[in-house]
Amino acid sequence: MSDQPDPRLGPEPDDDLTVVRVDQYFPHPPAKVWRALTEPGLLVQWQMQGVEGFRLEVGHRYTMTSVPRPNTNFSGTIEVEVLAYRVERMLSLRWSDPSPVNSANWTVTWSLEQEGRGTRLFLVHEGFDPDDPAQLMARKIMGGGWRTHVMRSLGHALERM
Repeated sequence: MSDQPDPRLGPEPDDDLTVVRVDQYFPHPPAKVWRALTEPGLLVQWQMQGVEGFRLEVGHRYTMTSVPRPNTNFSGTIEVEVLAYRVERMLSLRWSDPSPVNSANWTVTWSLEQEGRGTRLFLVHEGFDPDDPAQLMARKIMGGGWRTHVMRSLGHALERM
């Protein structure tokens, strides 16, 4: 028996320095989780400021804001563009920082799969530059934030719905 991971299963979550992957189960049907991901009045309960500008329309752009993080070159502003969606199945967004010192140009994709009476929600946040120390720090911070704070806040929003 080998200690090496099966290459057919893909990289272990922390092996690919270009991506953050999150897999979270919610005891709510996909339609409810989809609403929390796409309705501005619900998004404001668990995402960054500015998300109320979201519209489920390919090509739509809006801006979110958060606390600047100089150690990652994050200006505190995220310009977002809706890239693609399939109702109750997938939502893909481009995130970029308008600051010239931050090379962030990421894709954030949410995928939903029904699991029993609930939903398995997958997040793939990709496009980190493994050769850029600030991007690696951003990946580390954002990976922890997605797995803890964001998923917990989304869960609370779903409970209130």
